[in-house]
Amino acid sequence: MKNSVILKSFSSGISVIMDDTIPYEELLADIAVKFQEADRFFKDAAVAISLEGRNLTEKQEREVLDIITQNSRLKVLCLMGRDQDKNIKFLGIQNNLSFQKDENCGQFYRGSLSGGQSIETENSIIILGDVCDGSYVWSAKDIVILGSLTGEAHAGAGGGLNHFVVALEMNPSALKIGSLSYNIQPQRTSLWGRKPKSTPKIAYTCNGEVLMESITKELLDGFTL
Repeated sequence: MKNSVILKSFSSGISVIMDDTIPYEELLADIAVKFQEADRFFKDAAVAISLEGRNLTEKQEREVLDIITQNSRLKVLCLMGRDQDKNIKFLGIQNNLSFQKDENCGQFYRGSLSGGQSIETENSIIILGDVCDGSYVWSAKDIVILGSLTGEAHAGAGGGLNHFVVALEMNPSALKIGSLSYNIQPQRTSLWGRKPKSTPKIAYTCNGEVLMESITKELLDGFTL
């Protein structure tokens, strides 16, 4: 194994630094051994994971997380960061995250995502801030943004279509629910060059497509976070 996998602890998280020169299958085996050896130290802690040192596809990221959970008692709450400054931004995000102990509850992130920051979680998430252009939110369940969405959002990323994305200002660069993508429309401007007043909106699936509508009490009655 020879230092092909290095683990570093952060507040509420573990950074997994991987060798980018060895074959991928060999790396997976080394990760399994590393977390088996570290199990006595980490025990059943609830943590976020940051993967560093090697570019991985989304499929490979999920395979690595599977290896970690299969070879340890860790409760992996989410995968953090995809940008070049992953380690620094991971720390910044961790300082703002509040994880709920109840598995049926969602997670909260206090602050805005910008400059390529990203959050990935298996739970529903409520973001108390903006998701700016170039940033990315991935949730296996629902996403609620108490701010503006100009970046990317993917709800129901585990494959479920019965999920939604809510934002106080909805202008995503890309939006998906399950396997369905929303058809982004060019933003309209008035004759005086002003953007129309934004209203809170919800994106959800219906009859095999993603719809986006202004939020009403009647519409929300059909959704549960």
